[in-house]
Order: sequence, then structure tokens, then C-alpha cells
Amino acid sequence: MAYDAEDTRRRIFDAAAAEFAEHGLAGARVDRIATNARANKQAIYLYYGGKEKLFAAVLRAKLDEVRISISITPDAVAESAGQMFDWYQEHPELIRLLLWEALEAPCEHEEGERERHDGFRRKVHHLVEGGVGHHLPEEERVRAAQDLLFTIMGLIAWNFAVPRMCRSILDEESDRAALTRRRDTVIEVARRLAASPEGDRH
Repeated sequence: MAYDAEDTRRRIFDAAAAEFAEHGLAGARVDRIATNARANKQAIYLYYGGKEKLFAAVLRAKLDEVRISISITPDAVAESAGQMFDWYQEHPELIRLLLWEALEAPCEHEEGERERHDGFRRKVHHLVEGGVGHHLPEEERVRAAQDLLFTIMGLIAWNFAVPRMCRSILDEESDRAALTRRRDTVIEVARRLAASPEGDRH
């Protein structure tokens, strides 16, 4: 059978995503990634250039995945928040990767940071063009949309970052019951934030 470079890259990526989500950057082992990917360590260094660069590539791809999959629609912010909640529930590895990045990853390469910034900037301008902060002076509209986007992301992400706390505070019997309740709450809060002129100022 001929060597399939793309298939090898995909297997390395999938194995690395699972490894980093479980163990973080410091705890991840290239040997385990290679074994689970059914590849050799040399292929990892050839395609990705080492563990740190592989971690950055995995995180960047996961962020691109959610960016492409979910769009914050200005006239349907609450519904968009519900879709984003569902996406994170189906892909819990992204929250774990972001937490590991915050805890132990070195400063991201300038190019990767710029790509992330540009992606969120496009979402913010989409919100502004859709009318978010329309009652504010022009120079304040972008800030209002940035705050709205980040607040909604925080409302969603915290549920998956601390699931035991979520279940305990809500006094629910299971994670599923807690998340179902939280999804409804997030949607309602997003609806109020998007509709409230006061909310645009924070």
C-alpha cells in the first residue's frame, strides 16, 4: 500500500487533539501521540515541527472549526448562542485546550495570534453591521459588539470549564440536567443582552 501523507497527518492531528485535551501541553507525550496515530515520531516533527507547534496547530484548527460552524447572527443573537452552546457540548475538547493554553502554553506565534484576532474582528464587525450598538456613538459600537461577543462566549464556556461546579450550584442530579437548564438560561440572557441598550454599554 502506498504511503498516504495526508492520512498520516490527519491521524497525527486527531491523536494529538485527544492527547493535549487530556494531558495539556506539558503532560502530553509525543510517543503516545505517535503510537495512537499509528505513525512514527519523525513524521510528527516533519509535518508539525515539534510538540509546541503541534499544540498550536491543533488549537488553531479547533478555533477555525467553531468559527466556521457557528455564526453570531445580529438579529438572532439568542438563537446563535444556543447553537454555540450545542457545539461546545458536542466538542468539549476545545474548552480543555483553551484552559491548557491559558495555564501552560507559551505566547502564541505572532502569525497565529493575528489570525485569531482577525477572525474575531470579522465577527464583531458583522454584529456592528447588523445593528448591535446602533444607539451608541459610532466610535463606541465596535466596543459594544466586542463586549457582547465575549460576554456570550463566557456565559457558554464556563458551563463546560467547571461542570462539577455547575451541577453543584444548580443542585441538579446529573450533568445533563444541569446543562439543559443552563442552555435555556444562556439563551435568555443572550436575548436580554442583545435587546438591552444598557447591555450594549458594558
